[in-house]
Amino acid sequence: MTSLIAAAALLAVILLISFASRAIVFCQYLRTMTGIALKPSDVRRVYRKRGKDGVREFFLDLIIREDLKQGPIEIPTEKSAS
Repeated sequence: MTSLIAAAALLAVILLISFASRAIVFCQYLRTMTGIALKPSDVRRVYRKRGKDGVREFFLDLIIREDLKQGPIEIPTEKSAS
């Protein structure tokens, strides 16, 4: 019986650690994929205030700001086939 309780406690600890590390993993992924560095505390704050959709909006806002820093993108014009 005590081994079952110990196993359940271990699984609960692992679950808590995985939930606590979500913001850290997200920030590492964001830095790798886009070059934008965020603090996990910022992600946690936005998640607490606005939820998953708020973090998504925060992420998109950062991507747009980073793109605007690089300047406008030239779109090639199509040549007509006539």
